[in-house]
Amino acid sequence: MKSVEKIVEELFKKACHFGASDIHLLPKENSVEIRFRVDGDIKVIQRISKHEAKQMIMHLKFLGSMDIGEKRKPQTGILVVNINDSLLSLRIATLPSIIEESMVIRIHPQQVITPIEKLSLFPSTTRKLLSLLHHSHGLMLFTGPTGSGKTTTLYSLLQAAKKDFTRNIITLEDPIERKSDEYFQMQVNEKAGLSYVTGLKAILRADPDIVMVGEIRDEETARIAVRAALTGHLVLTTLHSKNTKGALFRMLEFGIPKEELFQSLVAIVSQRLVKVKCPYCDGECDPNCLAQRKNRRLGVYELLYGKALDLIFNELREGVKEELQLQTINHEIIKGYALGYIDYKSLDRSMLYG
Repeated sequence: MKSVEKIVEELFKKACHFGASDIHLLPKENSVEIRFRVDGDIKVIQRISKHEAKQMIMHLKFLGSMDIGEKRKPQTGILVVNINDSLLSLRIATLPSIIEESMVIRIHPQQVITPIEKLSLFPSTTRKLLSLLHHSHGLMLFTGPTGSGKTTTLYSLLQAAKKDFTRNIITLEDPIERKSDEYFQMQVNEKAGLSYVTGLKAILRADPDIVMVGEIRDEETARIAVRAALTGHLVLTTLHSKNTKGALFRMLEFGIPKEELFQSLVAIVSQRLVKVKCPYCDGECDPNCLAQRKNRRLGVYELLYGKALDLIFNELREGVKEELQLQTINHEIIKGYALGYIDYKSLDRSMLYG
């Protein structure tokens, strides 16, 4: 009989083989389903007994410094494991249910930072993103739903900035999803009094050129990020909104004055991930082929900067509506479909939820 350690290790190896971003342990009436999220889709991998699942959950809770005796409350934990000589950062979350406790494990490969040139469906977007790094100061907002690749884009841009420019880069994250020796990284620790607000204030005294803030969650963090951008720092951060215009209005809802936002904002980038058609399989990609493919999903981006951004601010300040030619995410997705990069199923889903 296999030990629980061996069972968990095999589960992680299987998840890495398929390139899964999340592992779900979902209790049913007589068993527990193990599901992988692969390229945005949930796939049922296997069913195990409740006893086996309970052992796995207890083991992972212990490793993640969670309370193994508490099953009535949701818990979160962080764990780093070595699988196939690769470090994986795992974010563990448990939820109580009417049947048994469930668990979701988000997987973040630690040593893999994708070059910015390999992220976008269209090379022209990559060139535009890299050109924005030439700004010595200002605020760049990255927006999109959970799992759209915002953090991956940020890390890739930081890597490009470190490679092409001699700049002091400091990040403030919760949690640190990919560790790097290329720049200084700070971990938010609310229990120790290190929040996004206090951490960002401290960072500004450390002479940074580029500051990456994991997420703007509240009014005070938004104000300090704008202040940092106005005082000679290039600030890259994420924000939850549907599109680029939505991110602009979110910042205004946080109470940021229009003029300060106008003076600080360099660009707003909204993104989605779309499935790229397999050049070998007709229709649904074969599981073995899927595991071997490297570029299974690529990013499509909506960029709001330059003249288009100025037009929106003029509209906000003067109330004069001008015709704005903005290349939206939907335009990019349709273009990808027309060129044969994505199939109709991906087009329909992306347009529906985009």
